[in-house]
Amino acid sequence: MKDQKCRLSPTTLTIFILGLICILSISPANTAFAVADSGGSLSTYIIQIEKPTDKHFATSENLDDLYRSFLPTPATSSNQEKRMVHSYRHVLSGFAAKLTTEEAKAIRERDGVLSVRPEKVLSLLTTHTPDFLGLQQGVGLWKDSNFGKGVIIGVLDSGIFPQHPSLSDEGVPPPPAKWKGKCVFNDTSCNNKLIGARSFISEEVQLPIDELGHGTHTASTAAGAFVKDASALGNAKGTATGMAPLAHLAIYQVCGDGCVEADMLAGFDAAIEDGVDVLSFSFRGDNWPFFANTMAIGAFAAIQKGIFVSCSAGNDGPDNTTMSNEAPWVLTVGASTIDRSIKATARLGNGKEFDGETLYQPHNFHPVPLPLVYPGLNGDNSSALCLPESLEDSSNLQGKVVVCLGGYVGQIEAGKEVKRAGGAAMILVNSPTEGATTFSDKHVLPAVHLRYDVWREIQSYLSTASAPKATILFRGTHIGRSDAPTVAYFSSRGPNKQSPGILKPDIIGPGVNILAGWPSTLDNSTDKNHLFNVMSGTSMSCPHLSGVAALLKSAHPDWSPAAIKSAIMTTATTSNMEGQPILDYSLKPANIFTTGAGHVNPSKAVDPGLIYDIKPQDYIPYLCGLNYTDSDIKLIVKKVVTCSSIGSIPDYQLNYPAISLRFNNSVSKVSVTRTVTNVGPAKSSYKVVIDPITGLHPIGVNPSKLEFTKANQTASFRIDFTRNATATPPLLKGQSHGYLLSIQFEPPSLLCLSDCRECL
Repeated sequence: MKDQKCRLSPTTLTIFILGLICILSISPANTAFAVADSGGSLSTYIIQIEKPTDKHFATSENLDDLYRSFLPTPATSSNQEKRMVHSYRHVLSGFAAKLTTEEAKAIRERDGVLSVRPEKVLSLLTTHTPDFLGLQQGVGLWKDSNFGKGVIIGVLDSGIFPQHPSLSDEGVPPPPAKWKGKCVFNDTSCNNKLIGARSFISEEVQLPIDELGHGTHTASTAAGAFVKDASALGNAKGTATGMAPLAHLAIYQVCGDGCVEADMLAGFDAAIEDGVDVLSFSFRGDNWPFFANTMAIGAFAAIQKGIFVSCSAGNDGPDNTTMSNEAPWVLTVGASTIDRSIKATARLGNGKEFDGETLYQPHNFHPVPLPLVYPGLNGDNSSALCLPESLEDSSNLQGKVVVCLGGYVGQIEAGKEVKRAGGAAMILVNSPTEGATTFSDKHVLPAVHLRYDVWREIQSYLSTASAPKATILFRGTHIGRSDAPTVAYFSSRGPNKQSPGILKPDIIGPGVNILAGWPSTLDNSTDKNHLFNVMSGTSMSCPHLSGVAALLKSAHPDWSPAAIKSAIMTTATTSNMEGQPILDYSLKPANIFTTGAGHVNPSKAVDPGLIYDIKPQDYIPYLCGLNYTDSDIKLIVKKVVTCSSIGSIPDYQLNYPAISLRFNNSVSKVSVTRTVTNVGPAKSSYKVVIDPITGLHPIGVNPSKLEFTKANQTASFRIDFTRNATATPPLLKGQSHGYLLSIQFEPPSLLCLSDCRECL
């Protein structure tokens, strides 16, 4: 056995086993889809054609000529050039063009055309998070990776505010020689930090200025420079920095008022051409089969070039099967809380206090008790929710603290309605759906956002007090919430609809109340250190993992995208700061469909010991196993595929860092094979440790010990699962339980954990 000092963390294979009656709504692999189009009007279509083999089409100009040859002739189109929206070279062989329904049908019938379909509309989904994730200057991963120096992160989003202090290039070297991109800003905004900036949302050349703020927030989260004394409305004050502060940023504006597929694909195409190392996108794509999903197609083209792709899980939780971006070649990231809160306290007239959050912390609000009123007592649901124009009887609310129920209207909008009606302050209480997830918002009046479990206390007080009163105490920034990380209610959940044998999400990361760059100050200040805002969503968790991936790429330049993903997943933690299981928004232990492998632990990911690697060609038998046709798979991999010759594997046999199995009456035994690569010390030995699972016979792993004598050596092992019909798992409401099993190859002095979790 090797010395424990040589290993910082065990390598874990996360195995998720569905029990006897796991009910999933799985769409058939070849489900037909259509998007309505009106008569002779023009709509944007994405056309995929056979990849030309003639060297004549090696240049962009000749390729554009080929694409234009598929467009309507001048006899039926007054201006052919205006029909072409984008031409692609890497993400797919094809182009986007404006066509009528009839023209699209005509093109679909032409030789060499693989697919013609309307584009779909997509939706966009800090000062403390590096410290929360264990990143500190001079030690650990930041030191090992040199803060991400030399790595290029491409961000597909709403653009960038180029004058932001997070884009300072102090200490950032020039971009590597492989960089082929360009920065269209014609002033000093382009530097060694911001090396690329282009827009793809208009046919006219324009600057990728971020008017939404979303792009600046995500980019600075991934790779923002160190900014001292950063704050939002004076809160969360400290040194702001991204995950990889010395990495380069390349910005691809693909969203304006909305996000559409054609523009997104053009951004993907340019990023691949330019030579980025990591691609980060916080979009919620439609849950189509992978061959009809532009996110999956674009991401596959990226990983074929060795580019790591990180994306959001989506903000459609807490229901199950709400996941976006389910392809196994991307890292899908859910959202969790951090241990910082921007705190406010609701104090009732009976002396009871309930802590919540708000970004707006007015210093001139006197904490004297004011009359407390709940507009929902009249039975009007819209009044209870403080919906716009619902609080008409302003005389009843003037100068009072108003209780509003959350869940159906934006928190800030509810406050605007209370203020319009004359209320002095607002107590916003979560619905059961939102549970314990609270937000630090920039409210328009004194307010506090409380979690759902305090609602009964407030209701009881309102019903028993003769003259109920309340006030709000503003307590500023606090660090040390012991229940962090907790999974946010909005974070989308699995199971994976398109590929049930692939566990999604892969990982969770900070995505609630994240402070990062913003195009304007929230307090109309001219101080650039105030150009920050607090936002929540899986849009915020995704760039955290993009930055972590950049750090790992800098520390291990030879690692593939799958190797980086494996390192992140196999070193994740399943415990919160108290050492207890990670909780969900309901304050109950989070299940595997919510957390994936667990919460990212960057400091351990740099030294995983063993990794589960996957080469791009390894996905082809996996895709064949999804019952896709050869032509379907060709749309993804951009080459001729014959599944009958290549063969297929079930999705759970892909060399993934997690295994998801389903048992039913016809399936009682499953054997799974995995191959690991030694990225730790050359001479090392790993012993398997397994905890038994109720409902299964003892799990067999062969061999039970792995011996390595050199770096990058591989070894395979088989895991045998057998259902025990006489010891079935306990069922809940007719549905099965899931089990998270950690099979760890490790020195014997380290421990292995297993956990039983509710699955549906």
